[in-house]
Amino acid sequence: MGKTPMSKSKVQAGQGKSAGAKRRLMLWMTFMVVFIIWAGYTFLVQTAQISDKSSHLAAQQASKEETQKKLDQLKYEVSRLKDPEYIGQLARKKGYYLPEETPIKVEESGN
Repeated sequence: MGKTPMSKSKVQAGQGKSAGAKRRLMLWMTFMVVFIIWAGYTFLVQTAQISDKSSHLAAQQASKEETQKKLDQLKYEVSRLKDPEYIGQLARKKGYYLPEETPIKVEESGN
């Protein structure tokens, strides 16, 4: 008789430890699954945000390059306006001449 109650208590104690271990394992697995889902969601959201910001950056850089080209063109025109010869050419196109210059007008023939 002594062996049966003792063996049952040992079996029950072993089952208790096994049940607690299973419960901890299930808790750990649940935590890990929730964490992995959260991490995956965060990764996808951040990837989408990076993609949007990259396309916006590319558009801004293209705009900057276009503006830089216009600025360079305007700087070139300003530097040409400092040249007296260029100012004279512009004046002649408008019909202004220096007093010692004689304008020569060429008429085109209709033939």
